[in-house]
Amino acid sequence: MKLIATSVVRGSFQGESHGGVYLLDLDQQQVTQPLDWNTADIDWQGRGWDRGLRGIAFHAGLVYIAASDELFAYTPDFQPVGSWRNPYLKHCHEISVHENTLFLTSTAYDSILGFDLIEKKFNWALHVDLEGLNYKGSIYDPYGDEGPLSLNKLHLNMVTATTGGLYISGRKSGGMLLFNGETIHMSAMLPPGTHNAQPFREGVLFNDSDSDVVRYASRSGDEDRALKVPLYPSSDLTHQDFDDSRTARQGFARGLCVINERLIAGGSSPSTICVHDLQEGKTALKVNLTMDIRNAVHGLEVWPY
Repeated sequence: MKLIATSVVRGSFQGESHGGVYLLDLDQQQVTQPLDWNTADIDWQGRGWDRGLRGIAFHAGLVYIAASDELFAYTPDFQPVGSWRNPYLKHCHEISVHENTLFLTSTAYDSILGFDLIEKKFNWALHVDLEGLNYKGSIYDPYGDEGPLSLNKLHLNMVTATTGGLYISGRKSGGMLLFNGETIHMSAMLPPGTHNAQPFREGVLFNDSDSDVVRYASRSGDEDRALKVPLYPSSDLTHQDFDDSRTARQGFARGLCVINERLIAGGSSPSTICVHDLQEGKTALKVNLTMDIRNAVHGLEVWPY
């Protein structure tokens, strides 16, 4: 079995690598980096911002990977196929495919964008807003002039597309929301700072990033698992002169995927991927990609090819 991961490098200088794509062979315990992301055409302002690669999805034999404001398609051997931009795609995090549509989080615009995988164009957009105690979803034209302002109120970072609707969450969303095609309601209350919240089994699986743990909580309350992400001795870390509140910190939990009903994989910084056994409540495998404190896992999926 293989996993694919993307990473971002917080606080890197122009000309340095600022993330890439990694393939992890869990059986052979081998790691390869088929793609190193290094371009001068990026925004160099604070924290992760535009550096690095983010969400990962698959469709019709292709690999789709999002950067901050651009969607890329690759063959399974990482030959580029195409790329697409949209004026309302900014600070993208995770992406998700359902049938022939790819959905992308646009964190800056508190939106979810839809990309038609057959026509290869953006064709739908949803703005999520909180009005008092109620969430409101507004559909808009992703190429029109009447879209939302770039406010980043909810810091939406996760979307899971299902036949029942779109599950959406963010650091400031209050929990995992469900858009059923007409309305938005709260599906599960979650703590602030959450990443990668997704429906799993009879509950919700998520990175409780502010607490440095990955958690599974059942809706019934009968099961609540919390597994700590790895922390390393300070002497083992590199580039610590950049490690402040504006750039990076170790133990930041982000990147999460389901292997099966028992095993999950989670990412953290410095770029580390752990396979957790929920049944046993322990970490079964840990793979460290780098001790560079600036380098953080972002996207994480099971490799299907």
